Amino acid sequence: MISRILALSALVLSLSVGATAQAQDGETPATTVDEIVVTARRTDAPIWEVTRGDSTLILVGAISGVPRDVEWRPEALEDATRRAQRILFPQEGRASVADVFRLIWRIRTVASLPKGTTTADYLSPEVQARLETVMADQRNDGWRTNSLMILSMDLMSDRAGYERDRTRNATDVIKKAARDARIPVRPVGTVRGDEIVDSLITAPPATYAICVERALAAAEAGPEGAAMRIAAWKARRVPEVMAQPLEQALGLCWPWGDPEIAPLLRRQWAEAVQTALGEPGVTLAVAQLRVLAEPNGVLDALEAEGYEIEGPAWKAAAADD
Repeated sequence: MISRILALSALVLSLSVGATAQAQDGETPATTVDEIVVTARRTDAPIWEVTRGDSTLILVGAISGVPRDVEWRPEALEDATRRAQRILFPQEGRASVADVFRLIWRIRTVASLPKGTTTADYLSPEVQARLETVMADQRNDGWRTNSLMILSMDLMSDRAGYERDRTRNATDVIKKAARDARIPVRPVGTVRGDEIVDSLITAPPATYAICVERALAAAEAGPEGAAMRIAAWKARRVPEVMAQPLEQALGLCWPWGDPEIAPLLRRQWAEAVQTALGEPGVTLAVAQLRVLAEPNGVLDALEAEGYEIEGPAWKAAAADD
């Protein structure tokens, strides 16, 4: 339990760390743009290219939880980063020290379900029965009174093979390459620390019921499911990634399932993409794959606006009648 509380505190702290660099935007010949795009496509990650006039936007679909010992080809992504005029990263969290201490102090009140209740009070009988099966090897019944958010984290990390530590995903690769090359970077937006804290500690337990249900499905799929998710990502089979139970759980748990924070995050990405398509040269943007490829996500919105999008398919093929 203590480790989960510390993990939540670390999450808020990590959200407050932003990347900075100094450089000037400049126009780039078309041949150089083509070289950047071709270079980026050689990496083991889904890449999309969108062009408007003299503006080119390269969208990199990242997933979290890629262990360091998983082999994939980040070198091409590093090369493309060094040639881009600017880099867009996911949101920064502006968490003050007071916010973090408030979280640590108050998280104890939400680390457990309200007194006298258990998971069975918030989950359907069918989901509770599946949970009982998955947790049958536990030495005690403490999990029954854990907050649903903590329980979801446990299911994903302890049962579903989701790696939180010792990872190296596309965001990490691009961030280091941009820092080393002093490429100008900016987050697509910010979220205030008090908003982060409040969304974590004030949401009623039932808010996380769907998160538990999806995390349970990921736990039932086990580490094999997590490995399939990564393999599909490396092969650019985007619909397969999106269909994996673990990816669906991550998309419905905090922050992407938070009714207050999630709409803000998605709106900031939509606005940042439009801004990038109005700037000359090449913008390289790294976003969580679900933000790009989910229904009504960034790629769907760009397609609806009439943009030609070059890159792997992001929608599942329609079933035959």
